[in-house]
Amino acid sequence: MLDALKLQPEDKILGLMKLFRSDTREDKIDLGVGVYKDANGNTPIMRAVKAAERQLWDDETTKTYTGLIGDAAFHKVMSDLVLGDTVAKERLSFAHCPGGTGAIHQILQLVKFANPNATIWLSSPSWANHASIIAHLGLAKRDYAYFDAQTRAVDFEAMMTDLREAKEGDVIIIHGCCHNPTGANLKPSQWDQVAEFLIANKLTPFVDIAYQGFGDGIEEDAYGVRKLASVCPELLVASSCSKNFGIYRERCGLAIAMTSAKDQVITQANMAHLNRQNFSFPPDHGARLVTMVLSDPDLRSDWEAELKEVREGMIQIRETLSSSLQTASGSDRFGFLADHRGMFSRLGASPEQVAKLREDFGIYMVGDSRMNIAGITEDKVDRLTDAFMAVGV
Repeated sequence: MLDALKLQPEDKILGLMKLFRSDTREDKIDLGVGVYKDANGNTPIMRAVKAAERQLWDDETTKTYTGLIGDAAFHKVMSDLVLGDTVAKERLSFAHCPGGTGAIHQILQLVKFANPNATIWLSSPSWANHASIIAHLGLAKRDYAYFDAQTRAVDFEAMMTDLREAKEGDVIIIHGCCHNPTGANLKPSQWDQVAEFLIANKLTPFVDIAYQGFGDGIEEDAYGVRKLASVCPELLVASSCSKNFGIYRERCGLAIAMTSAKDQVITQANMAHLNRQNFSFPPDHGARLVTMVLSDPDLRSDWEAELKEVREGMIQIRETLSSSLQTASGSDRFGFLADHRGMFSRLGASPEQVAKLREDFGIYMVGDSRMNIAGITEDKVDRLTDAFMAVGV
């Protein structure tokens, strides 16, 4: 039987990781993998998370299962973090999942249960795994314009033009903040227009918010998802704790479905069913730490302070690189790097230029020229500037 299996396409980012590891050059630079790195090139455990872990070590008395959909305290602190007080809690259903990826998968399965004929609309470009999961589940997909390759900003007019072709019951995936891979984000006024459009056309928004706190602030980054929650009849959300809590390997994500209060019970039952079929009980360690950090005033204060340091560090490196490139090029065309937010920006290099950066300079980024800003330390700025100019970016 197994001899009938066919080789699946290799994930481009995982393939890039292999190439980077095999490169023996000591001055190689990894701008591909989506993890935060500090000024020393490390991905540290956040102070508040470490403190919570020590406390958990002392206080935890069992390793038995949590609930099928995870722990209610985790649901509460995360829904408060993401949605604030914009929606009545009796309208919310939850499923704790292995990572943000798991939450996306569960939500799309829920969509397939509810409306298998729905088309899933995805920004062009988007995180590669979005399209992969949609295809894996056999759902229909269409792309909507999002990123203007010339201005490196959101092409909002083109986006709305494309979305006018969506049909009632279709699902629109929107990045909540810190768009991956471009770093270009909707403005609050644009979120307002999107909300009105979705309501008028009876479309269901699905917000993937994986970087809350990495853009302009914890509250600021939640503007879009909270706006939709405050006015839309339904909302789907996939939230990840990997980045803003630095617990990548703990695989901690949450799927949230907002419905009318009368539909909540059956929605919650379906989400529990999907957990049971896919992995049964979710992992608890990461969720327990997040719950402790968000529930304890001292731990939360320290977490917010460190997250601010992370955010401001990324903004500073954006401004430094942007300034360096604009000076070297004698052009203002790199100003977008300072305007973008989050871990990523799309540089605008061709696949050939990206290959040359890798081969000649040991600089690794995804083929579409998405680069991880958090992978840049200040001592690398001059080298990156020289390399980008050398290949003609």
